[in-house]
Amino acid sequence: MRRSGTVIEWVIPLAFTAVAAFVIWTMPRYIIAFGGGSDALKARYPGASVTDLGILALLPILLLIGVFTVRTAALERPGLWGLDRLSLFVGRVVMVLIALLVSVMFYEGVLRYVFEAPTLWANELSLWLAGFVFLFSGLYAMRERAHIRIYILYDLFPRWLQKTCDVISTGLICAFAVAILWGGWNEAYAKFFRWETFGTAFDPPIPATMKPILILGVFLVALQAVSSLIADWNRREEHSPIEDAEEIALLRPRYRRPD
Repeated sequence: MRRSGTVIEWVIPLAFTAVAAFVIWTMPRYIIAFGGGSDALKARYPGASVTDLGILALLPILLLIGVFTVRTAALERPGLWGLDRLSLFVGRVVMVLIALLVSVMFYEGVLRYVFEAPTLWANELSLWLAGFVFLFSGLYAMRERAHIRIYILYDLFPRWLQKTCDVISTGLICAFAVAILWGGWNEAYAKFFRWETFGTAFDPPIPATMKPILILGVFLVALQAVSSLIADWNRREEHSPIEDAEEIALLRPRYRRPD
């Protein structure tokens, strides 16, 4: 098995995040270039240049490289099956976004309380980044089976009944995803193609991006749930507080007594 934590495993998520940020910020140009957008949008934004289209083409390339180079870390669930690679790579991107979010908040805190010169963009950018983190971290949590589950009765069931419970829970997740898609598609479509903004001084396109990302995120979580169900079909897991304690112990720093 290849060692996790190599340089490429972090360079690619960083590069993907940077390219995705550019693509999202200049999305109206792409909408216009591919024949969409209202007259108001066309009057406000120019069309995409050759450079813009080249950066857009780079995004799926970085995604594929990231998916095929990602490796599980020490505390992550071993094995890569189905949608696991994509979920792990999205998890790495979320880690980058968390670091960026903390940096923005720290920068704003220093400017506001030390120099008394707050920015006009840090608050909205923090909300925007936190929205992406919230929506995409669910995919990583589903892959790691880290979502909230109560095992008091589940571990007492025979394996056939456990499988029945797994099928029911996965079916409910898929039904929820279908309901979100059914109820939110029209609104997400309208907000995206008119590129609805937040209406502040910074005026980021939070409504135009969060609605489609919500649908995409829930859809991916449902796919990961199905993938996990298939992967765990012939696997029986035992859960105990001892396992949790062992994982916590691995996170603690190890100290060596002085001789």
